[in-house]
Amino acid sequence: MKKLAIISFLLLIAFLAACGGNNNDEEKTNSNTEDSGEQEQRTVTIEDARGEQTVKGTPENIVALEWSYAENLLALGVQPAGVADLDGFNKWLNIDKEFADSVEDVGTRSEPNLEAIKRQDPDLIIAVKFRHEQYLDQLEKIAPVVMFAPYGDQAIQDHYGNMIDEMKKLAKIVDKKDKGKQAIADLNAFIDEQKQRVADAGLEGSPYLATQAFTAQNTPTLRLFTDNSMVGKLMKKFGFDNAYSTEEPEVYGYTEVTLEALQNYQDQADLQFLYIAQDDDNIFETAYKDNPAWKNLSFVKNGNTHRLPGDTWTFGGVLSNQVLAKQLVDAMVKE
Repeated sequence: MKKLAIISFLLLIAFLAACGGNNNDEEKTNSNTEDSGEQEQRTVTIEDARGEQTVKGTPENIVALEWSYAENLLALGVQPAGVADLDGFNKWLNIDKEFADSVEDVGTRSEPNLEAIKRQDPDLIIAVKFRHEQYLDQLEKIAPVVMFAPYGDQAIQDHYGNMIDEMKKLAKIVDKKDKGKQAIADLNAFIDEQKQRVADAGLEGSPYLATQAFTAQNTPTLRLFTDNSMVGKLMKKFGFDNAYSTEEPEVYGYTEVTLEALQNYQDQADLQFLYIAQDDDNIFETAYKDNPAWKNLSFVKNGNTHRLPGDTWTFGGVLSNQVLAKQLVDAMVKE
């Protein structure tokens, strides 16, 4: 009788254990189902060029039709499925992150290849209003579209600040807000390091002009960067004072002028003059070399002219702005 009671007790324990195991499995299954449901139901609402846009789910196959957004995806640890003008990106953006071999070229930034985009089976396309508004209907037949306006009325007030704002929106869309915050923090820390280099060199507070120089229609041309540009915002963070100003923000962050405009700064001997020029089109060594209007400028006589690499990119995201910051300071500070 005692033996029978023991056997019955053991059977009861086994039965209860089995029931407990089934309950755990059921809870785990329900949990997985709930997680999957939450992922499917995830929506993110942002403001783009058209107003409020809602993105469903977390996009994974993303096509970027403008370089800065492709670059910022890399900063977030996301490889895009397609990028417009890959060769151009690799030529101009000297960042330390690279695209995977799987990333496909999808036409030019101004004329995207719709068939190439469609082949990527994207779940999101990132476009810009000033280039792609005319393609919007066709793009939306392929996938949802987020269209930014980097040259809209609000954005041009501060190109750098707008870039940061768009980075935050992109991080929100791809569910990488923490990585977005870290990428921005890394950029800020790097800028602080460059600012210290400027201070150590005794240049903080100096006036400056920054330009991209080239020949256009056989005419030597200077793009003077304004305060609202990426260059202008970085130089202000370093502690410099832009000698060139405009009454209204320039749409692209620069004004095209000729050599005559520099005569306004004839007496500013302490002015730092930074210029971007191509090796095969350096107007300061060709058209201006023996020109008294250039040679007799006080800052030229004082040796305060500083050349940046010809492939310096002034319209980028968080990664290329680190490169730009270093190039600006490297040009002036010889260590």
